[in-house]
Amino acid sequence: MLKDTKTTQISEIKGRFDRMTAAVLLDYKGMTVANVTKLRVEFRKAGVDYKVCKNSLVKQALKGTAYSDKLGKNLTGMTGVAWSYEDPSAAAKVVKAFKKDAAGDKLQVKAGLIDGSVLDAHAVENQLATMPGKDELRAMLLATLQAPLQQFVALLQAPTQNFVYLLAAKEREGGQ
Repeated sequence: MLKDTKTTQISEIKGRFDRMTAAVLLDYKGMTVANVTKLRVEFRKAGVDYKVCKNSLVKQALKGTAYSDKLGKNLTGMTGVAWSYEDPSAAAKVVKAFKKDAAGDKLQVKAGLIDGSVLDAHAVENQLATMPGKDELRAMLLATLQAPLQQFVALLQAPTQNFVYLLAAKEREGGQ
């Protein structure tokens, strides 16, 4: 590979790692082309970048970062990197869902990166993949903000409702 090409690829990989909120390193050894294509489609739907990278280029791109030493042992064999830019758990969720499918039995998680820390394969699949996404967090926040108002409205309606129950009871009593 030409030096200019290597330099360009290293800077492209470094840029992706700089912009990411999370990344998942994958071993795709033994997967068919059809399965890899299906995985790429799923990543695109979730807004995740996926690229097969040479380990030496990834090591060069990560040189000087907080996790370059910890990640070095995972950069062996075939490596695909899935970068999430918006939702940190997007790539991990796609991988977990894909592995449940029969097509994903060969796909293996090597490691994950989030906020400068390295996660092992178990943590990626059981912690990062189960984190609520951006939309889920927004819904939870909205529900939390609405709860006091709903209780307040219920308290305001209670005396009126009790008065109506009293009138209905008087009417039944008077009718007998």
